[in-house]
Parts: sequence; C-alpha cells; structure tokens
Amino acid sequence: MDPVKKWTAPKIRALKGGQPFACLTSYDYLTAKIIDESGIPLILVGDTLGMVVLGYENTLPVTMEEMLHHTAAVARGVKSALVVADMPFLSYHVSVQQALENAGRFVKSAGAGAVKIEGGSLRAGTVRALVENGIPVMGHIGLTPQSIRALGGYKIAGKRAVEVRQLIKDAKALEKAGVFSIVLECMPPEAAKKITSELHVPTIGIGAGPQCDGQILVTHDMLGFTSNVSPKFVKRYADLTAQIKGAVAGFKRDVEAKKFPAKEHCY
Repeated sequence: MDPVKKWTAPKIRALKGGQPFACLTSYDYLTAKIIDESGIPLILVGDTLGMVVLGYENTLPVTMEEMLHHTAAVARGVKSALVVADMPFLSYHVSVQQALENAGRFVKSAGAGAVKIEGGSLRAGTVRALVENGIPVMGHIGLTPQSIRALGGYKIAGKRAVEVRQLIKDAKALEKAGVFSIVLECMPPEAAKKITSELHVPTIGIGAGPQCDGQILVTHDMLGFTSNVSPKFVKRYADLTAQIKGAVAGFKRDVEAKKFPAKEHCY
C-alpha cells in the first residue's frame, strides 16, 4: 500500500477493490501513536473500550463523555491514520438533531475524522444528515453489539438467504446515504462476499471472512491483552498478558531481593 501523508474518508473509500487494508482499535495516546507509526490507515476508537478499558460487561454503559475523552487522547497520538469515533448507545438514536450534535462534538472537540454508527436502513436518514453537514460516517451492519438486548445476545448474522438479502438492502441504503465504508461483523464469508460485491464502498470485516476490502480487530484481542477466551475470528499476534506478568514478577523479585534499584538506577 502506498504511503499517504494523511488518511481521509475519501482516501479510505478509494481503497475499494484494491489491496486489502488493515484497521485496528485504540483508546489511548501511546497505543494510537504506535499503531499510526506502523502504517495502519484507519484507527477506530471503538465503544469496546467499555469492556477492554473500563471494565463494563458490554458496550451499552459507555457514555459520550467517555468516548470523547478517549477519542481526544487517540487523536493526539495520530499523524496519518483516519481516526473514527464510535458513537455510543443512545447518542444518535433519539433524533437526527441529537446525532448531529454528538457527532459534531467528536469532530470539533475530540479531533475525530469520522464517526461510526450501527444499524442499516433505519439509520440511513441519520447518516445522510451527518454527511450533508460535513461529518464522514462509517456504517456497521451484521452483528450490532449495541442491539444485543433485542438480538438476545451476540449472534451470527446472515446465516439464511433472507437475512443476506436484508443485509444487502441495509448496506445499499447506507451507501446511498453517503457512508464511506461499512463494517461487516460476525457473518459467514459467503454473506460478506455477496455484500462486498454489491457495494461501491469498501467493507471492513470483523469475523466476516477474507473477502471484505479491509479487516479490523480489537487491538487488545490481537495482542493477547485480554482474557484467554476470545472470539473465533481473533488471531493473536502476541501474548502481552504473559509478557507483562513476567515483567511484573521480575520487578517484584528484584525489589524483594534488594536488587532494584541498583547503583546504575541511582542519582
């Protein structure tokens, strides 16, 4: 992938049908800086911070204030990647006016380059209003974690033909409304492939198989910085939990044995 000085929503949209691209989540300045310097074009400040940073059971309790705080931290660490802020539960559901005000806060106050909204055709009007007011929007269909109460839990989408047809309808409605990309979460590869082939904007898969235009993972999952139980779609590229525990244990041993601080650590 050619180096780009600054990634924008139009540049991400232009990746459709080309070399697959990688995306990751981030919730803090230092991690965002490292990911950005590694050449990742899109960083999502996901409402998954509720679980991996704040200790909530799911994403539903996450507030606008929490998302703004973490988005601003990420934005301060990024020079090249497009920073996308996840709009939390009930921050865009009440009215288009509410969605405009909250999305505007992400862009104006927190430094985000775009926002992400969950839902299909139902959210098309909201997406259109945001885009018409200069706020780029990433869509999100398939498993939508903010709807787990209605869905009855975390369930795979698009297992039946009728579901795939609805997903395609939703994706096209979002595309028509002006999204620059769409996240496809937890669906069979065949469903994601069909949706991807029907769209002119890139799809970004998470548990949706290899046929999407891009792929995204929760960084904490990918780095082995979460529990030993992780979704099937996660590939662990490191085991930071074990490394951190080893380092902490070594520090504890040295302190107890009076080996730290040593002479070289003193003024």
